[in-house]
Amino acid sequence: MNAFPTLSRRTFLGYSFSTGAFLIGTRLVPGELLAQTVGPGGGPLWQAGVYLGIDVDGSVAVLAHRSEMGTGIRTSLPMIVAEELDADWSRVRIVQALGDTKYGSQNTDGSCSIKDFYEAMRIAGASARTMLEQAAAAEWKVPVSEVAARQHLVVHTPSGRTLEYGRLVTAAAALPVPDPKTLRFKAPADYRIVGKSVGITDLDDLVRGKGTFGIDARMPGMVYAAIARPPVLGSTATSVDDAAAKAVRGVQTVVRLTEATPPYAFKALGGPAVIADSTYAALKGRGALKVDWSDSPHSTFDSAAFRRSLLDTVHAPAKALRTIGNVDAVFASGARTHDASYYTAMLAHAPMEPPAAVAEFRDGKVVTFAATQNPQAVQEAVAEALGIKKEDVTCHVTLLGGGFGRKSKPDYVVEAALLSKQVGKPVKIVWSREDDLQFDYFHAPAAQYLKASIGADGLPTAMLMRTAFPPIASLWKAEEAYGGWQANQGWTEIPYPLANLRVENGPAPAHTRIGWLRSVASIHHAYAVQGFTDELAALAKADRVDYLLKLIGAPRVIDFAGEGMPGWKNGEPKHAFDTARLRRVIELVAEKSNWANKKSGNRRGVGLAAHWSFLSYIAAVVEVEVSERGEVTIPRVDLVADAGTIINPDRVIAQFEGAAVFGTSIALMGEMTAANGRIQQSNFNGYQVARMNQAPRETHVHLVPSTAPPAGVGEPGVPVIAPAICNAVFAATGRRIRELPIAAQLQAPVKA
Repeated sequence: MNAFPTLSRRTFLGYSFSTGAFLIGTRLVPGELLAQTVGPGGGPLWQAGVYLGIDVDGSVAVLAHRSEMGTGIRTSLPMIVAEELDADWSRVRIVQALGDTKYGSQNTDGSCSIKDFYEAMRIAGASARTMLEQAAAAEWKVPVSEVAARQHLVVHTPSGRTLEYGRLVTAAAALPVPDPKTLRFKAPADYRIVGKSVGITDLDDLVRGKGTFGIDARMPGMVYAAIARPPVLGSTATSVDDAAAKAVRGVQTVVRLTEATPPYAFKALGGPAVIADSTYAALKGRGALKVDWSDSPHSTFDSAAFRRSLLDTVHAPAKALRTIGNVDAVFASGARTHDASYYTAMLAHAPMEPPAAVAEFRDGKVVTFAATQNPQAVQEAVAEALGIKKEDVTCHVTLLGGGFGRKSKPDYVVEAALLSKQVGKPVKIVWSREDDLQFDYFHAPAAQYLKASIGADGLPTAMLMRTAFPPIASLWKAEEAYGGWQANQGWTEIPYPLANLRVENGPAPAHTRIGWLRSVASIHHAYAVQGFTDELAALAKADRVDYLLKLIGAPRVIDFAGEGMPGWKNGEPKHAFDTARLRRVIELVAEKSNWANKKSGNRRGVGLAAHWSFLSYIAAVVEVEVSERGEVTIPRVDLVADAGTIINPDRVIAQFEGAAVFGTSIALMGEMTAANGRIQQSNFNGYQVARMNQAPRETHVHLVPSTAPPAGVGEPGVPVIAPAICNAVFAATGRRIRELPIAAQLQAPVKA
């Protein structure tokens, strides 16, 4: 199928190695990390499973359990194993895992792959290395303290004798697995692989067009399908005339998938489906269908009216999430105040490769090949839809042509499986771009209101913050209207040590499927907080860097439970919010961007934004030029990231470079709209993304050296871009941008 074989754990541990190979699986991972259980906060505890094999010829195989979509994760995680094993990287091959809970979480989402599996990967490599060293010591009859693994050899230090790993694997496999507490991990100073820029392992195949993506997957005897999905969420087909569709050359038949009812979760949306000899014929046949649709509760959804309702909501009292002091009393005291409302539009994922999968239902079981970020979700969703056990769903993971969170929602795989059961053949589903945009799990539109009283020093003495947006939780509980955990993303977790603070969340119903998109609610929350902070700095006539540092205050580790959020668990103990690290990225981005010497005005400006998300500390300085016609160009972006220990700098830098473009698209032109419940955009002519002349001309990424535990890198670069651009536009033109996208707001002439 692709450059990497796709094997199950059973096959991995028993098929692809010679007799006597050294095979390491879940026995290297602490048992408590393997249990599918629920944590104290009610959420699932992550699982870790790392599988490593060494053949008698010395070749090493590492099973990659996460999905590759250009991030390099299928290379970076094995790098950790190879480092602790002290393996020769050129002798390491990577095997793609099937969906299986034995591997722990396989959801390549939430910027958590390295963070969640760093320790487990180290344990796997270090355990194998230790056992190889023990085997060598036993053969030489010397103390194990006299031997050391060095690049695929075990060396007896006093004599210089060596043994190849392959020569030792049979003996090592017979040894007891060491207690992880006794393992000796390599010192960072001795790293040969981790911390070095390593190219994506299958890069040569990718650039030669040999990689297999979901859109490339094939199964013998498969047919192709295109579905006429409900144009309004919740509507159903009241009549279907398929005569013209069946007359299209290549069309075999037309069948019906029952329309989904709430909660929608990862269900197939349903509708008439055209089965054909090719995707082209299926799409052409679908275009010939004549379908009448019923109204639904969402038929009146209008994005412009919804925007107004969100702004109205945040101007009224709402549910308090964090309270310090007495904001109302300060406002009533007659102190000087400033307030502002912010709004961000609904967004689509729009990955380059739209959703695609092929599935076969046979004898009560399903086999599928899918471009998915979460093969375990595929198993669960398909099993639920077909009424079978999830163990009877086999999910092969292909390469992904982008994901951004869309492909962790496997409704398209469910479609293929349901249709295969109906027609008795493997069915291939490839969404068109129109399908992708109009039936997405949209990133929610959002509104924020902020009000601050201002002291004599220009700093706020009290602040009120309200947010409202349709929540992701509505996928599972249709009536849910409050943000839940999303309200913590850059909103309740504001790092300013204010004596008076109230953070609120107002209700907002969902009229579309709402899903997580790269950096989730941090998109709108960072935009509002960093924009409003820039407004306060402007009122104080202060340098933006100096003002932001003063507002953050002296370095401290934030105790949210003690700062107005009783019961808060303070996140992950290893990743407490340390404002010293936030201050450091702000100071460093000012230095790297030459902030002190940059002048703003005359349609040129620089803007600053900083944010903590996915446990990483990010600061950005963006330079903009605004033409007389209001066109924004971006000569330079500087991004500084403290993401803890970095495994593969090349891939991390690429992630932040991509985030700069992604954030630019959101800021300049990202907007999905609806009228009468129907999405109005159907392709990239309506939903634009940044082209080469609109993307930043230069993006400079600076990584803070750190020995802290690894944090996220895939998403945290996005939230700072839009506020930094808008703050730069204000510096250049004096126009404050409080709504995204920017484009239409600068169409009037801009004077120098």
